[in-house]
Amino acid sequence: MKRTANFGDNRPIYLQISGWICEKILRGEWVADQRIPSLRELGVLLEVNPNTVVRTCEYLLSQGVIYNRRGLGYFVSAYAGERIRTEARRVFYEQDLANLALRMRSLGITVDEVARHLRAIGADGDGPVSADE
Repeated sequence: MKRTANFGDNRPIYLQISGWICEKILRGEWVADQRIPSLRELGVLLEVNPNTVVRTCEYLLSQGVIYNRRGLGYFVSAYAGERIRTEARRVFYEQDLANLALRMRSLGITVDEVARHLRAIGADGDGPVSADE
């Protein structure tokens, strides 16, 4: 199985891999204290340079998402999901929501209109938001 992550955006690849790993954790595919694939395995799986995978793991270590057991590899930390969600919420409020507000203003869309559409697609928790969820 190759290329399970798509590196198409403008962010550095190590951050895109980090996002891919974080999504696996949030979806419950990788759980607390579970060993993640080795640096070599991730490099082969994602078809990237092993140094890029090393940089990814260093970043995730610094964020408290994974931890290292010497000689055994990297493991998902107990609070990984909480840390990932906290950071994702920060980014959402500081960047995504600000961009949405600018776009709404340029299109003349009101907050009430957006709220109505969010309810219609089930974003208020009363149903699936999309098939990708």
